[in-house]
Amino acid sequence: MKKIEHIGIAVNNLETSNDLFEKLLGAAPYKEEEVQSEGVKTSFFKNGPNKIELLESTNIDGPIAKFLEKKGEGVHHIAFAVDDIVAEIARLKAEGFTILNEVPKKGADNKLVAFVHPKTTNGVLIELCQEAPETL
Repeated sequence: MKKIEHIGIAVNNLETSNDLFEKLLGAAPYKEEEVQSEGVKTSFFKNGPNKIELLESTNIDGPIAKFLEKKGEGVHHIAFAVDDIVAEIARLKAEGFTILNEVPKKGADNKLVAFVHPKTTNGVLIELCQEAPETL
């Protein structure tokens, strides 16, 4: 893994949270998008070399809705940038980690993503991110 790619924060209301983080960080989000396959609307903020992703559920049965119901607003995941997501999935599986989706899927911010189950990472959902090829 190369670096922390972003920190994902689950929020009840993206518009309200965008206002809050804009005041907090002194900058507007650089990108907003909906990822229908995950049932979320997202926005991304930059703070120096760091990125924060806010996630609002668009599906009452989606993973963010379930997280909010169980834990409330807060840190949802930590994402790490990788050069080869398929190789990283294989490496982590060999190390005994539980991978939630063994085939990478298209995520927000032009990334291929895969998740590592929090039961094998001290309760923290880990996302692997690789820049998606331009053909996606």
